[in-house]
Amino acid sequence: MKIIIKIAVLFLLSFLVFDFSSCKKDKLITDSSAKLQFSQDSVLFDTVFTTIGSSTKNIRVRNKNNQRIKISSIQLQGGTASPFIINVDGSPGKSFTDIEIAANDSMYIFIQVNVNPTNINSPLIISDALVFSVNGNQQTVQLEAWGQDAYYHRPTDAIKFKDGTYLPYSLVSTSNNTTVVWNNDKPHVIYGYLVVDSTQKLIINAGVRVYLNNKAALWVYSYGELKVLGQKGNEVIFTGARREKDFADEPGQWDRIWINEGSVNNEINYAIIKNGYIGVQAELFGSNFNSPRRLKITNTKIQNMSLWGFYGYAYNVYGGNNVFSNCQEHCVNLLMGGKYTFLHCTFANFWEKETTRDKPTININNYSSLQVLPLDSAYFGNCIVDGKLSNEIKLDLDYSDTNFPPSFVFNNCWLKTTNNTSNATNYVNIRTDAASLSYTDYSKYDFQAPNETRIRGFVNPNATTTAAKFPFDINAVSRNTSSVTVGAYEN
Repeated sequence: MKIIIKIAVLFLLSFLVFDFSSCKKDKLITDSSAKLQFSQDSVLFDTVFTTIGSSTKNIRVRNKNNQRIKISSIQLQGGTASPFIINVDGSPGKSFTDIEIAANDSMYIFIQVNVNPTNINSPLIISDALVFSVNGNQQTVQLEAWGQDAYYHRPTDAIKFKDGTYLPYSLVSTSNNTTVVWNNDKPHVIYGYLVVDSTQKLIINAGVRVYLNNKAALWVYSYGELKVLGQKGNEVIFTGARREKDFADEPGQWDRIWINEGSVNNEINYAIIKNGYIGVQAELFGSNFNSPRRLKITNTKIQNMSLWGFYGYAYNVYGGNNVFSNCQEHCVNLLMGGKYTFLHCTFANFWEKETTRDKPTININNYSSLQVLPLDSAYFGNCIVDGKLSNEIKLDLDYSDTNFPPSFVFNNCWLKTTNNTSNATNYVNIRTDAASLSYTDYSKYDFQAPNETRIRGFVNPNATTTAAKFPFDINAVSRNTSSVTVGAYEN
């Protein structure tokens, strides 16, 4: 009987303790010393373009007290005029009242910012603060965003395909026979496909920043013309429109720069093209293989593409002092023949994203299932071809049509390949190695190799087509044309 009584007493005491504890936790704490804790004391948004908002960020608000706490108000210091918007318990707004957090619990507040258009061309800082009123105290979390006005190119029409899908687009100008010039007073933000139509010309001057949204592209349609006129230290940049740090090195954020036939004056000089799907696609879009088509691309970096860096389709391309690097598949993919000259270029694929790479840095092809097309020439002079694979060159060539024998030459090059390079017609003064070169930092797209002797001391085989064409490297460093360093950088 005594044992039963003791058990009953212990049970009653534990119940009372539990009930007291529960009552205590359920009671509001009103002491002025009771405050909130925050996961961070400030929230910073990187550059946000006017009118298009930003990504959502959040803070965690903790109640580390053993009792409930009531937040009398949460409000933006800037009030209804604030460019920031907060979301509390699923409701967006500028201010909230009487929000409770249970003992030893927390909640999240989500924050966005919209920047109103201004006439200011340079970035501007937008600041505000979240103000929490708790038990007579005020606690704040600072909010800051860099905002910038821009030129916006939004779709005005769409191409409808047979499967019911659409390609939204707009024209760079609504007038025919028009030359449009972009200067570097403000960045350009592209939605959908921005089309340089037939008879139109787009000139992009030095220092222009072009930001492309998801699936956006710059399309130079048949008989349109593109000139990208960057300068050393004042390059034209093509990249994704997301400005947060998490997207600074994220591939696949936009579609491509697509150039069709009709002009021999397309030019890209001193550009940085990054974080897209295909960097540049130079393609015969029609079926007339006699159509004029030429692109000159120099002093340009194409990097971090989720498919290919450069895609040529039956095109005529002249390139020099370029760096094509770190793409999920090929850095350069040349299909269906064409005519290509690459001088003093570095092709280096050290892709290190979530997916592995099994495609070589360079792929060259001259046929489809229907026909063989002329590969008039694929000439690589004073170039580097490198990467993580044992063989970084694939020659997918059909020799069956004697009318169109494919022509390719690697002259004065350092190659990482397992291909047979003994044919003196196709391989002239070649050095090969199973080990990759040692670069300054390929993860940061720095493909200088100042300590490498393997790429120095080449004899210039043809002064009219190689080093003499580019007496300065991509960094404007003077070249030693008698004892050549191959690739885009003078060593």
